[in-house]
Amino acid sequence: MMASFFDQFMSPTYLGIPLIALAFLLPWLLFPSPAPRWINNRFLTLQGWFINRFTSQLLSPINLGGHKWALILTSLMVFLISLNMLGLLPYTFTPTTQLSLNMGLAVPLWLATVLIGMRNQPTAALGHLLPEGTPVPLIPVLIIIETISLFIRPLALGVRLTANLTAGHLLMQLIATAAFTLLPLMPTVAILTAVVLLLLTILEIAVAMIQAYVFVLLLSLYLQENV
Repeated sequence: MMASFFDQFMSPTYLGIPLIALAFLLPWLLFPSPAPRWINNRFLTLQGWFINRFTSQLLSPINLGGHKWALILTSLMVFLISLNMLGLLPYTFTPTTQLSLNMGLAVPLWLATVLIGMRNQPTAALGHLLPEGTPVPLIPVLIIIETISLFIRPLALGVRLTANLTAGHLLMQLIATAAFTLLPLMPTVAILTAVVLLLLTILEIAVAMIQAYVFVLLLSLYLQENV
């Protein structure tokens, strides 16, 4: 029984072909391409408003040098939200519950921000490893601690996204199994459990959007330190 709960996190295959590539391509197919017409439909207007608001809010504390990342960060935000939301549908697979995928997104982008800081302002980038006014005996210890915390950043990005989505999916499956099991035995309790499941589903929709936003927001903060 416990093994079946984790089967939903296995990458599905069909005729030996992994279908995770299809899960990557599906979100982009759902978004309409901009039309040359002056008046767009409501979905395109809402999509453009959301992207403009998100981009302006995300890049407002970053100087002009970091605005080159606007397309990357906005595309990543839309991509993660789409994957997280589609994973809440029945009989679907959520690629962002795989730690390997999240680390594959976090490590290159984090490393790019670090390399940009080392290239543009190496003194300031290395200065983050040693706070100002540190006593001399504590300098080696603080440098080691700050270096470890620097390299833990991509791991924290990937683990945070994976853990939140995995815990939510497991909790939803446990409550749904309990409601289905209690229905012939105690219908009243089963109905209350179904109501809890509905509230949890609404919470998971919010978590899916918030975790995608937090992932991109932390990347923008790392970028802000290095530009």
